[in-house]
Amino acid sequence: MADKNTLAQKIKVLGKLFAAGCNTEKELQDLKMEDILSIPGITVSEMKEITELQKQVKSRTLYSYLGGGINEHTESD
Repeated sequence: MADKNTLAQKIKVLGKLFAAGCNTEKELQDLKMEDILSIPGITVSEMKEITELQKQVKSRTLYSYLGGGINEHTESD
């Protein structure tokens, strides 16, 4: 299971994304750096978290990533 601080950071970043109007995987993937920088109160560590979220969505491993588990998905699925 994910470390409490790590999980709290992920949830905080998701909250900021939702508040900024980013509510779908497509919207997350379409975010550019200037969009991320326009999110109120965004920090460098949160920007890193957003890029990691984008990577996980693209590889279809978001749920495993958020839960801190090991993903069993393979590209052949």
